[in-house]
Amino acid sequence: MIDKKTLLASLLGASVVLPLPALGQDESSDSDPVTLRMAYDADPVSLDIHEQLSGGILQLSHLTHDPLVRWTKDVKFEPRLATDWERIDDKTMRFTLRDGVKFHTGNDFTAKDVVWTINRLKRSGDFKAIFDPIASATAIDEHTVEIKTHRPYPLVLNLATYIFPMDSEYYSGETEDGDPKDEIVKNGDSFASRHSSGTGPYEVVSRQQGVKVEFERFDDYWDKDSPGNVDRLVLTPIGENATRVSALLSGDVDFIAPVPPNDLERVKADKNVELTTMSGTRIILMQLNQKRVEAFEDPRVRQAFNYAVNQQAIADRLMKGFATPAAQLSPKGYDGYNDSLEPRYDVEKAKELMKEAGYEDGFSVTMMAPNNRYVNDAKISQAVATMLSRINVDVDLKTLPKAQYWGEFDDRAADIMMIGWHADTEDSANLYQYLTECPDAETGAGQYNAANYCNPEIDEKVAQANVETDRDKRAEMLQAVEKALYDDAAFMPLHWQDLAWAAKKNVKLEPVVNVMNFPYLGDLVVEQ
Repeated sequence: MIDKKTLLASLLGASVVLPLPALGQDESSDSDPVTLRMAYDADPVSLDIHEQLSGGILQLSHLTHDPLVRWTKDVKFEPRLATDWERIDDKTMRFTLRDGVKFHTGNDFTAKDVVWTINRLKRSGDFKAIFDPIASATAIDEHTVEIKTHRPYPLVLNLATYIFPMDSEYYSGETEDGDPKDEIVKNGDSFASRHSSGTGPYEVVSRQQGVKVEFERFDDYWDKDSPGNVDRLVLTPIGENATRVSALLSGDVDFIAPVPPNDLERVKADKNVELTTMSGTRIILMQLNQKRVEAFEDPRVRQAFNYAVNQQAIADRLMKGFATPAAQLSPKGYDGYNDSLEPRYDVEKAKELMKEAGYEDGFSVTMMAPNNRYVNDAKISQAVATMLSRINVDVDLKTLPKAQYWGEFDDRAADIMMIGWHADTEDSANLYQYLTECPDAETGAGQYNAANYCNPEIDEKVAQANVETDRDKRAEMLQAVEKALYDDAAFMPLHWQDLAWAAKKNVKLEPVVNVMNFPYLGDLVVEQ
C-alpha cells in the first residue's frame, strides 16, 4: 500500500506514475475504487493555485481546495468553507467559517488560514488586481473573519469565490535550500508549485508535467453530504483535438474537455457517450501592442483592424456555430453588456481608415497565439492573419503549446497576441481590470493587457462603477465603458466561446458543470 502523505510530501513533481484501473475495472478487493480517467487539452502548469490566474489553475483549485463560497449553476452563491456571511457596514463583511475541516496534512482549518491566504493573494502578480479593493482581513476568532475594503465595494462575495484557503502552517518556513515555502514564482520552480495541501475533495498523489496528474479522494474530506463517489482521478493532457475525442470514443478515457466544434456531431452520434453543452462567457480577442508598433497608437489603425476581421465567418466556419460573434468584452447577461454594439466587418471601410492614417500600403507585424488552450485557437489566429492581409498587413504568425505560450505572453513577445478571458468575478469590471486598464505592476491593473493600451478616462469610469452599489446605475456606467472601448478600438474582439464536455453514459456530468467551466468533480457521480 502506497502511503499518500509520503507521496504528497516527497514525490510531487517527480516522474511517478501509479497504475490505476479503468472505470469499473475489477481489483482484488470486493469494494472497487471508482476511477475517472480524464483528458483535458492541457494540464495545470503548477500546483500553486496563486501562480497563474487561468481556467486550468481554477479547475485544479476546485479539486484540491475549497472556496469560501461557490457559484451555483444559476450563478448564485452557496456556502462552502464559509457557512454564513453578513455585511457589517458598507466596507466590512463578516464570514463565519465551517468547523471541523481538515487540510490534507491533517492540520485544522481556521480563520488564520483565510487571513494568510488573502494576504498571499494580494501579493500574487496575477491575483492582486482582483484583491486590490480589500484593505484588510482579520481573524476575529478561530472561525470568524472580517474582510474590510478600502471603499464601498459591491463584489466582496464574488471575490470570496476565489478565496481557496491554503494550509498556512504547511507553507510557512523555508525549504532545505533556504527559499520561503510561500513564495510565488511565475513560470518557475517553487515549493508551492510542487506541493499541495488544501481542504478539497482530492489530494495530488503524483504529477508528471505534461504527461499525467493523479488524484485520490481525501479520506477526511469535510463534505460528507456530497454525492460524489469517484475515488481516483487520472488527468492526461491530450492537446490534439481529434486524438482527445478518439480516446473517449475508443474507451481509453471516460471524460474529455473541451469537445471541439468539428467533432460535436461525431460525439453526439456515439450511443456510448453523452455530450453536455452550455453557452459560454469566455471572450476570445486579439490585443494590439502599442509599445511595439507605433501604428497601433492611432485609433484609426485599430479600428481598421477591427473592420478587417469577419467574426461571423470565424464563428460559422471554424467554430461550426459553436460561438457567438463579439463586439465587446461583456457577454449577454453581464451588467456591462451593451446591446447597441455590433461587429463591424467592412473591408472597404478598413482600407479607407488605413489610408486616412497614412498606412495605405500596410506594414508587417508579428502575431502569437496558443495552439492548445482555446477551441481552434491556432486556426482562428491563422484566419485573422489572412483577413488582415486584405488591408496589406503582413502577419508573421507563431503558435505555441499553452505551457510555452504563457511565458511569451507575459513577456509581450509579439505585436499581436491572443487572449481568452472569463470574468473571474462574473462581472464586467473584471474584464476591464485585467484586459484594458492602464498596466500598473504595483496594483496589478492591466495584468493581461498585452496591448499596453491606456485610457485614464475610461479607467476612471470603471473605478466609479466599482464603488456604486445601486445595480441599475452601475450597469449604465459599465455599458458606457463598453461603448468607449468600442469607439477607441482598444482590442479586436472575436467571439464568446461556447462550452462542451463529453463522457461515458454512466458519468453524470450535467449536474457538476457550469458556465464558469469549473466542473465540481468532487460531487461527480459515476453509476456502477
